[in-house]
Amino acid sequence: MTLPATNSLSASEGPASARPRRVLVLGGTGFVGQSFCEQWTRAAPGGTLLVPTRRMARGQAIRHLPGVVLQPADVHDPSALRALVQGCDAVVNLVAILQGSAQAFEHTHVRLPAQLAAACEAAGVKRVVHVSALGVGLHAPSNYLRSKAAGEAALAPLGQALTLLRPSVIFGARDRFLNTFARLQALAPVVPLAGASSTFQPVWVEDVAQAIVHSLLKPEDTPAVLECAGPEVYTLAELVRLAGQWSGRARPILPLPGPLATLQALAMEALPGEPLMSRDNLASMQVPNVATGQLPGLAALGITPASLKAIGPAYLSPGQGCARLDALRTRAGRR
Repeated sequence: MTLPATNSLSASEGPASARPRRVLVLGGTGFVGQSFCEQWTRAAPGGTLLVPTRRMARGQAIRHLPGVVLQPADVHDPSALRALVQGCDAVVNLVAILQGSAQAFEHTHVRLPAQLAAACEAAGVKRVVHVSALGVGLHAPSNYLRSKAAGEAALAPLGQALTLLRPSVIFGARDRFLNTFARLQALAPVVPLAGASSTFQPVWVEDVAQAIVHSLLKPEDTPAVLECAGPEVYTLAELVRLAGQWSGRARPILPLPGPLATLQALAMEALPGEPLMSRDNLASMQVPNVATGQLPGLAALGITPASLKAIGPAYLSPGQGCARLDALRTRAGRR
């Protein structure tokens, strides 16, 4: 299947002198960060993307992109952050976590943005793009959503220099969402599912990356707050079913009622590694993860969001996307 072409911005859109020449990308080695770095190097050649990371190995996918400079650094260290910001025209903040304690959410989603705002003000940074989330609110039911709202508030002193992007769940070939549910159905005869009726409006990672590029290249045409969502709304059960169908591993889905859903999340939290579902995730899903329609969307940037049904099969189908490595994993005894 051929992927639809992304909407594109060229460096010629807008005066070259006004384009950021040195951009600091926090979280640039992650899922969204990799797509942004790839798109930025095409849209604005000749500049520098400074990507700090605590583990240089995480930057393998982007280290050879023109203009990308990987730098060992801990962005949570205020002095290191101030040094990184110096000399930058713009900053993109993609640092986020989905799991953790209340203290971990505070550390990542609130304290870092507050330190970033102070560092950018001191250094005279002209543009800051911060990726938040749909459904944020200071009185939201989860630590994730409350901390994301507090992080937005911490950046508010930046005023017109700031653009906030609020995406729904983000999908793409390297995602840990649909790929995870596809792998789960390869192992389990049935999928017990907490939050099965929760709603999402999945958005393609390339569309989110393009929104960030646009926000940097054409700030005068970018709303202060933007909702990033795809064209369709799905329940979680529908998304899990599609992941199984497209990967050729469809399994029956067993929606769990409230108490059993909480028990499942609690059990997953006790397992080693990052849990597939936590009680905080479950609380977040009480808020529809869909665009409110009260704020501008991707169309305001001239971006037509891609449909999940146009993209998902291309990377979830057997032999495609991450699945192309299944045979190697099997031979290595890792499945």
